[in-house]
Amino acid sequence: MAFFEVKNIKKQFGKTEVLKGIDFSMEKGQVLSIIGSSGSGKTTLLRCLNFLETPDMGTIAINGETIFDSIKHKNLKDNELRERRLRFGLVFQSFNLFPQYTVMENITLAPILQLKEKKLEKEEYKHRVEEIQTNAKVLLDRVNLTEKCGFYPCELSGGQQQRVAIARALALSPDILCFDEPTSALDPELTGEVLHVIKELKSADSTMIIVTHEMEFAKNVSDEVIFMANGVIEEQGTPKEVFEHPQSPLTQAFLNKSMETF
Repeated sequence: MAFFEVKNIKKQFGKTEVLKGIDFSMEKGQVLSIIGSSGSGKTTLLRCLNFLETPDMGTIAINGETIFDSIKHKNLKDNELRERRLRFGLVFQSFNLFPQYTVMENITLAPILQLKEKKLEKEEYKHRVEEIQTNAKVLLDRVNLTEKCGFYPCELSGGQQQRVAIARALALSPDILCFDEPTSALDPELTGEVLHVIKELKSADSTMIIVTHEMEFAKNVSDEVIFMANGVIEEQGTPKEVFEHPQSPLTQAFLNKSMETF
């Protein structure tokens, strides 16, 4: 049984069918890159997996546990959605850091809020907060930003802000870490530092889904690549299969247009 399984995910907005039946699976520690032209459904798929959108049809399972079934979960309550979102960490295009909080506060905010809901005894709460702060320092070290702990987002470069966003997503120990075009808002000279951090996360056995327009990066970091077109998976395979021996004319045409990024 695969660690992560997605079956027949469909989503439409009004009369527009954006996802027309998406199926794929992943093993723990794998990296999956999703590529395709704008409007192909990549970001909508990622939003459905993170429950920022609710699929109209299909199932999603993690480690054998079905966390979404369109027949059983038509109208999820807010607390149920939040519980499912915690299984995923999402790194957005535009960082989405809280400008009024320091780097450390951005990383620890969600875990501490989650802790408050448990209504622990004072000493236990204090101990757990200290653990959260210690973990945040470890994460900052992983993204090479230890010295920026007390800085505010406005004092950081775009690449540094995105690395803070990665640390924040990791702070809740998600089963799957998702990236939505993680370098699209960065200047070219800052792109490399973010891609380097993502590569290092792969070596730590993180299970990751990356929507990206960086073809060379997808080729080098991925275990599997999905090419989406018109709301379906047009082609799927290893990086070598998809990038070097594409079978679909649509994949071939897309890659030919993207050759300048190789």
